[in-house]
Amino acid sequence: MTLAANSLAARLRTALATEHEHAPVLLSGDLRDVTAESDGVPMPAAVLVAVTDRPSPGVILTQRTDSLRRHAGQIAFPGGRIDPGDTDAAAAALREAREEIGLPPHAVELVGEADRYRTITGFEVQPVVGVIAPDLVFTLEPDEVAAVFEVPLDFVLDPANHVETSVEWQGRDRHYYEIAWQDYRIWGATAAMLVNLSRRLRWTR
Repeated sequence: MTLAANSLAARLRTALATEHEHAPVLLSGDLRDVTAESDGVPMPAAVLVAVTDRPSPGVILTQRTDSLRRHAGQIAFPGGRIDPGDTDAAAAALREAREEIGLPPHAVELVGEADRYRTITGFEVQPVVGVIAPDLVFTLEPDEVAAVFEVPLDFVLDPANHVETSVEWQGRDRHYYEIAWQDYRIWGATAAMLVNLSRRLRWTR
């Protein structure tokens, strides 16, 4: 696909490649399970930040099912562990998006990688940003995904909507971000990665 210089994908690509003055968010918000499975070595994971190519872009998020052992009911990007068969983080993110919401890899125009985020559950997550056509029909994996929805990109990137909060857990104050949109509570690692994107993506809309 040939991209116009002012296309959404081109603007996102430029923004991701531009140095910015703010350090990535290092807060860890997932408090449900802090048992690392790798004896201190982070488990590599990747998520797909799928941005819809419309005049007012959105970003695709999922709500996990309540039956999952980890992150049950939480809001998340499509994604998961990087498997040995994955060539890189982008391949893992595309594979997981296909498995979880039926998004074909060829429907994603890859843009680039955002700042990595390490959770206190022992995962080091690589966000992979891509652009997709608007109003695609998704096929959900019912054992993993209860719902998929689109939230306005401007809303989740607006610092005014990033609420930093904390809770005492195991004798320590744990800090994390929350973003409230309609009836959804976006928090923890997903919110932190969106805050990082907000600091990284500086293009004229």
